[in-house]
Amino acid sequence: MKGTLTQGSVTSTLINLTLPMIWGVFAIIAFSLADTYFVAKLGTRQLAAMSFTFPVVTLLGSVSMGLGIGAASVIARAIGEGERDRVRRLTTNSLSLSLLMVSVLVVLGISTINPVFQALGASPDILPFIREYMTIWYGGVIFLVVPMVGTSAIRAAGNTFVPSVIMTVAAVVNIILDPIFIFGFATIPAMGLRGAAIATVIGRATTLIASVLFLHFREKMLLWKLPTPKDLLSDWRQILHVGIPATGTNMITPISTAVVTGLVATEGAEAVAGFGIATRVEAFALIVIMALSASIGPFVGQNWGAQLYHRVHTAIRQSFLFCIFWGVLLTLILAASSEQIATAFDQNPNVVAIAASYLTLVPVSYGTMGLMFIASSTFNALGKPLPSLMMTITRMLLLYVPLAYLGSLWWGVKGIFAAACIANLLVGIGAYFWTCKTWQLRSADPVVLE
Repeated sequence: MKGTLTQGSVTSTLINLTLPMIWGVFAIIAFSLADTYFVAKLGTRQLAAMSFTFPVVTLLGSVSMGLGIGAASVIARAIGEGERDRVRRLTTNSLSLSLLMVSVLVVLGISTINPVFQALGASPDILPFIREYMTIWYGGVIFLVVPMVGTSAIRAAGNTFVPSVIMTVAAVVNIILDPIFIFGFATIPAMGLRGAAIATVIGRATTLIASVLFLHFREKMLLWKLPTPKDLLSDWRQILHVGIPATGTNMITPISTAVVTGLVATEGAEAVAGFGIATRVEAFALIVIMALSASIGPFVGQNWGAQLYHRVHTAIRQSFLFCIFWGVLLTLILAASSEQIATAFDQNPNVVAIAASYLTLVPVSYGTMGLMFIASSTFNALGKPLPSLMMTITRMLLLYVPLAYLGSLWWGVKGIFAAACIANLLVGIGAYFWTCKTWQLRSADPVVLE
């Protein structure tokens, strides 16, 4: 529970935080891909049923991630301030808040399966499969929300290795159990889509057990006594102050992406296929930047709490420079190999051309997108979530979606891709100047929050 991120080389500390996060993010992606791969073997209706669950799963994932960001923000700053008892109380109360949220989500989720998915467009022949999957999935929501908060608390303490191991183990367990429960093995009967849900719940359960055990026995960050109502409400308020806007921030992107996908769909199935290939390649290309942005939060939180403002200044500056370097490198690599990459997924020349068009144009903005990610994580770490929310609203709702609509009218699918590039560039540049103004990064003086 000591402020381990407040000592040593800033560069080395950031590298040590980010490297484990890279494979942790990759494990999350592998978790999702495994489910999709095995369920696809059951048939079209089952795969369609799982596809319908993605918006709801993403929504609840955004809630758990938001709570995790809020918890990590207050815990990291308390660690930096050296308030050991407050750290334990905040960690414990963040988990109790997540349990309360789980109770509400489970009741609402199970009681609204039919109307929610009917509203999403699920047909009567698909709905039974959705209910089969989501009834079990909702029952295991505790294994989604609570571990997300728990691993966020571990990262706030400066340890990104253990959360990454936990996520990797969960992914491996899920990948092993998926075919066993879906298709049956030995005495275990084939359970189809229901088996996929059970495998996911068991995989997630390992993260709950591991994170709570580590928090208690290794970090000693849990209190096993009832808090006073005053302390409980005070801690919940601090966590939700960051957590609610962070949840909104996380929800805006998938909703906006769904709208843009609808615009791409007007150009035909080949356009959707090409767009899908490109966005999957993009997700892998941005893993390093995503890992760095996840790592900068605990670093900034601890050092700000310890009033080591010069370390915050150095970390943000170095992160910004790395994002620009990584963005330029990706631009060159993808521009030179976009067609070959797309061909590995699909041989259709029209699909390849569309995917290559995206991977040639949009990566130009990856560096500035990284600036936005770093700035957003930094603001959240300092308990200032509104700038992060405003950056996401501006990028997705005020720029990307409207420009994509206009671009689709004027230039078709290339206009949509140009809209993504413009939105990333403008908001990324804005995030840089906003951060510079707020912390006076262009000055060598200690950073002062206005």
